[in-house]
Amino acid sequence: MSTERAAESHVGVMDAQFVGGASKIQIKKDATRAPAIGGEMEVAGTAEDAVRTHERRMGALPSRQPSHGAPIVLVVDDGETNRALVLAYLSDLDCRLRTAEDGPSALAAIEAEPPDLVLLDVQMPGMDGYEVCRRIKARPRGRLLPVVMLTALDHANDRVLALESGADDFMTKPVDRVELVARVRSALRLKAVYDNLDSAEQVIFSLAAAVEAKDAYTEKHTHRVAESARFIGTKMGLSERALDALYRGGIIHDIGKIGVPDAILLKPGPLDSAELALMRLHPEIGESIVKPLRSAASLLPIIRNHHENFDGSGYPDGLAGRAIPHLARIVAVCDAFDALVTDRPYRKAKSVDDAMAVLVDGAGKQWDAEAVDVLVREMPHISALGFA
Repeated sequence: MSTERAAESHVGVMDAQFVGGASKIQIKKDATRAPAIGGEMEVAGTAEDAVRTHERRMGALPSRQPSHGAPIVLVVDDGETNRALVLAYLSDLDCRLRTAEDGPSALAAIEAEPPDLVLLDVQMPGMDGYEVCRRIKARPRGRLLPVVMLTALDHANDRVLALESGADDFMTKPVDRVELVARVRSALRLKAVYDNLDSAEQVIFSLAAAVEAKDAYTEKHTHRVAESARFIGTKMGLSERALDALYRGGIIHDIGKIGVPDAILLKPGPLDSAELALMRLHPEIGESIVKPLRSAASLLPIIRNHHENFDGSGYPDGLAGRAIPHLARIVAVCDAFDALVTDRPYRKAKSVDDAMAVLVDGAGKQWDAEAVDVLVREMPHISALGFA
């Protein structure tokens, strides 16, 4: 039987469809046979057999024991094969993996042993993923618990519903293994930041999230900036302390926009001179918000100076060249790139290639040339990790 015919053989329980070679898989309900990886011969038996074959072909090894105090990841899906596949994908991460087969059992598991991340299927019988997410976020301990929704639904409205339910991220099946691992690592890193904040810092980071939520065009902007800035810092050989500052500063670099009227933030056209002057106050407003924090010293230069230009034409201080704090220069490049490749109220997104061309043209004038060079050179890796 051909692979194509095998993919059409639906009998009754579940089916696993491997997409694009060995890195992607789509689990579909209501079937029992599955095509093998990469268009090879049919795998006889259930989708569980297909998953086991996939793991053997990927060179899967028995899961290592997580370290003491490793973060907990809760995988919620009504499909046993779906849960097994996600567990296999995450088996090399240093985390404790837990599963739940429906909404009520997931909520009970969270109450009994709070996880550090929830990977949540949308389409479940009874209580769907949207409702589960709403209930998680309604709990005092759930507000800062990252929830990533995984679903075969791919309409824009489904993404909107997930975000309105409080989801922190959204992945469409078939899920790419490399991207899933990167997203999980990113979410756990963010949760670790939250866990290490004092109460005042938690308020600040919650405010930063609230600022981003005001504008649908900047959804997840600060997280992408934080991750890409940290990645670039790693490639530059910066210290762990500097990498932490890049990540934390990237998340809250635009917090000062809470003091900018929505009419300006969301204006679907160019700002006039008065509006531009108000918009340019946000770095100073952000600095004043964050300054009282005991851990703010390394973050303040990023918040205040991420709109300085290398030629001295930026704001608020008109700094030039290496007088601009190094970490602020890195965040400025990542901030500009992400702004260029996403839709904004006043213009459509540029392609990745066009955005990189803009950065290269402005290197040494608007942006730090070294940071631009690293971003452009590492763009395939940044894109593969889901940070661009």
